[in-house]
This record gives sequence, structure tokens and C-alpha cells, in this order.
Amino acid sequence: MSATISIVCYKSKTLSNGEHPLMVRVSKDGKKKFKSLGISIKLEHWDFNKNKPKPNCPNKELINKIILDKELEYQKQILQLQSEEKEFTASTLIKPKVKQKLKTVHEFYNELVQEMELSGKIGNSRVYKDSLRSLEVYYKSKLDIPFSDIDMEFLLGYEKFLRLKDCKENSMNLYFRTLRSTYNKAIERKYAKRDTYPFNDFKVSKFSIKTEKRAISKDNVKVIMNYDLSKEKEYVQLSRDLFVFSYLCSGISFSDMANLKQINIANNDRLMYVRQKTHRKINVPICEEAKEIMKKYIDTNNEYIFPILNHTIHKTKMQQYNRKKKVILKVNRYLKRISQLTGIEVNLTTYVSRHSYATVLKNAGVNIALIGETLGHSDLKTTQIYLDSFENEQIDKAMENLL
Repeated sequence: MSATISIVCYKSKTLSNGEHPLMVRVSKDGKKKFKSLGISIKLEHWDFNKNKPKPNCPNKELINKIILDKELEYQKQILQLQSEEKEFTASTLIKPKVKQKLKTVHEFYNELVQEMELSGKIGNSRVYKDSLRSLEVYYKSKLDIPFSDIDMEFLLGYEKFLRLKDCKENSMNLYFRTLRSTYNKAIERKYAKRDTYPFNDFKVSKFSIKTEKRAISKDNVKVIMNYDLSKEKEYVQLSRDLFVFSYLCSGISFSDMANLKQINIANNDRLMYVRQKTHRKINVPICEEAKEIMKKYIDTNNEYIFPILNHTIHKTKMQQYNRKKKVILKVNRYLKRISQLTGIEVNLTTYVSRHSYATVLKNAGVNIALIGETLGHSDLKTTQIYLDSFENEQIDKAMENLL
């Protein structure tokens, strides 16, 4: 049922000046709502049959204009809602529209950072903080500007600024993807308009570069597993154990490995946890070699399996994030030491273990979808990107057989 708009004189209410208020009456679905027009009139000056001022009404022309303007305003609202196929009632139509406060780029970035910190996404919040900091260094001021000011000229200038600072392509890619994501979120929340969106013409994909080879062979993994590190520091041995454990347990990421608690071990033969990044449930078997690694570190005084986090010390998400960041830097430094000792000419990191797991399974003929499932990827595309950089050697060998 369509809504009808009319102006009525409210006889049942008499004001202190003896006049009666004129009201907008909205009727829809059998329900009526009234809203004051802000003017009043004496009963003898109102035509109740035609719902308009009588010819002898003082200020008749002005009152008629106010009535006409208000009727047109509501009719326009109704047509707009109908064209957008939005539902509405008599109450929602007359409800005062709260004008949304404009948020500057700086304000909205900080709003997102606060939301991420409250939801425990500390890593993401750091990325957005770094992005805002970089933008404001380029702008040479706080970004108290609307999103419409971030146009093609702004983006090209920012790119030139980053290149003059010798910023790496991967870092530039992250900066621009974060800015693009922020702009998209601003559009969703009505802080920016789609028609000022600059990323249709400015392509962030130009900063993407092919990932360098991050996997090592199964034989090299065995070399690392069996190499005698008894004369090395304990942290070197811990670094090796974390690398090997990740490889043996479906390429578990360092962050998820740090979060593992003894309750994540089911029946002493399965590892069950929820991946922090994608929130996917992982359930994988624990081989004997992985069990031996865990036995070295399980401590009855700590809920966590590995000596990265401690439940009595690292209680908040921020404390846990800072601790993991500190430890992974140290572990990766010692993994470089291991690569030197073993002669494996790869920039060895915890991430290499995860990639190696995926690559070894792929080379063994395991379905990519299954590999992605065990890695905890949210979609097959992510797994394919993971594996794409490891194809060249296989392709080269296969092409030797062309003739």
C-alpha cells in the first residue's frame, strides 16, 4: 500500500495563543503518524473540507507555500525509497534523519585501528597504523581531509614519494592495498562516495611481484632434522624444532604454533586447533617425530606447548602479539645460522617450512584442494598462489622431453 501525505489542523490541541497546530499526517498500511509543521492557525481560518487555509486567512500565501514544500519533501522521500525498493513505514518516514558526521581520513583510520584492537586483530591494526603513518609523512601533516582528496594526483605523488625513499615493491603493495581497503570501507559506511573512488584507474596490482622460491626439498628438510646442533645455543635448537614441527604438522604457521596449548592435543595422536588468520578448524595427525619435539617443551607450569607464550605473563592480545613478534625475529635469525651450517642456500625462515610442506605434497601428487584444507586456507586461489612460485623447475625439466 502506498503512503499518503496530507496537512491537517489539530483541533484537539489548543496552544497558548489560542491557535491550533498544523500537522503533517502520514498514512500507510492502515497506520497514521503525525508531525508538527511548526505553524499554527485559528479554527475559523482553516477549511476542514479542503485541508487548506481559507481565503480570509492572514499569511495565507506563506502558509500555503510551507504546506506545499513539506508535501513535496515527503513525496520525494517516498519516490526515492520506492525506486530503491526499500521498505518503510509511516513512523520511519517522519522520523528525523540524523545527518552522518563526515569523518576525515585520519579519523576513519583510527576508528578501524580501534575496532581491530578490540577484536584482538593486533597484527592488522599495526598494518593500518603503519599505513596512516606513512601517508601522513608524505602529506607532511595530519590527514584531516575528506576521502575525495585522495585522488589520482594524490596517489601518483605518494607512489613517487615511496620510490624516492627506495621503498620495496612488496612494501608499496601493502601500503596501497591497505589504503584501498580503507577507502572501500569508508564507502561502505558512507564516509566516502563511490564516484570519487580513484582505484578504478590507479591499479595497485602493478606493485605485485612474483614470490621468490621459498620452499626446500624433502631431502633438505631431512638434512636440517638430522644435523647435529648439540654445540649450538639452545635457541638454535628451538628454532630448528619449530621449523621441523611446522613442516610435520601441515605447515602450521608460527603464530598458530605459538598459540598451541596442551588441550589442542587429542588422544596423543592428533593436533586440533583453529587457525588464527582464517578461523578454520584444523585437525591433523601428529607423527612420532613431532611428538618427540613436543615432549622436549611441554611444561606442567605452562598451558602452551612451546616456550613462546606463557599464560601467566602474556595475558592480553597486545602482549601476545609483541612477544610473538620478538620471538619470530630471533627464530628467523637463528634459522639463517642453520642454513649456513647445513649449506642450504635458501633464506631459511619459519615461512619456508610452511611452503615446503605444501610443495612436497604437491610434487607427490596430492590434490591442491586437500593441501589448502590442511593449510587452513579460506579458498583455493590462496593455495594456488602459494604454489605458483615453485613451478619453474618442474616445467624446465618437463620441457627437456619435448624432443
